[in-house]
Amino acid sequence: MRLLYHPDKKDISLAGVLYALGDPVRLEIVKRLAEKGELPCCAALEVQVAKSTLSHHFKVLREAGVLYCRKEGTQHMNSLRRADLDDRFPGLLNTVLEAAVLPHR
Repeated sequence: MRLLYHPDKKDISLAGVLYALGDPVRLEIVKRLAEKGELPCCAALEVQVAKSTLSHHFKVLREAGVLYCRKEGTQHMNSLRRADLDDRFPGLLNTVLEAAVLPHR
C-alpha cells in the first residue's frame, strides 16, 4: 500500500495554503468538508470534472496541508486539518470560508 504524503504541521506554508485555496474547485471542496466533516473523495463535490482532475485537486489540498486523507477499504476519506491550520495561521480558514460565501459585487 502506497503511503500518502501529508506535511508536518510545522512545514505547512501560508503560500501553499493560499495557493491551494485559490482555485474555485478546491475552495468548494474545502467548503463542503467544513460543512459536512469527513467525506469520501467522490462525495465531496458535485461538479462535472473528470475523476483524474478531482483527484489532482485533492492531492494539491493534501500536500499543502489543508486536508488529511486516510484510506478506508477502497475509499479515500478526507477531512480538514482545521486544528493544524488554526495553530499555524489563526483565523485564516474561518476568514476564507466566510469570504467564500459572501455575494460578489
